[in-house]
Amino acid sequence: MTATSLERRFRQVDVFGEDPCTGNPVAVVLDAEGLDEEAMRRFSVWSKLSECTFVLPPTEPVADYRVRLFSLNTELPFAGHPTLGAAQAGLDAGGIPVTSGVVM
Repeated sequence: MTATSLERRFRQVDVFGEDPCTGNPVAVVLDAEGLDEEAMRRFSVWSKLSECTFVLPPTEPVADYRVRLFSLNTELPFAGHPTLGAAQAGLDAGGIPVTSGVVM
């Protein structure tokens, strides 16, 4: 992994917490286009969080984005708080859903 491949916007999101540092943390890499699976695994381990998400362009026309989720070095098919954290981070970063008020 080169230094260039590490130059990505990412956020640590506190999901389900009413106050800072009271929810479930997740790392969200906002622009994961071009990262291979090994780079995602390494970033996930480096983050030291239980889950890390990687936001990618959608592959379905009705979708707003695509997300890959890792629990340290294992890719997961789905998990609740990382999915919600990725959606919120994408909106906070300026993402605009195809359908107003609905994130797909």
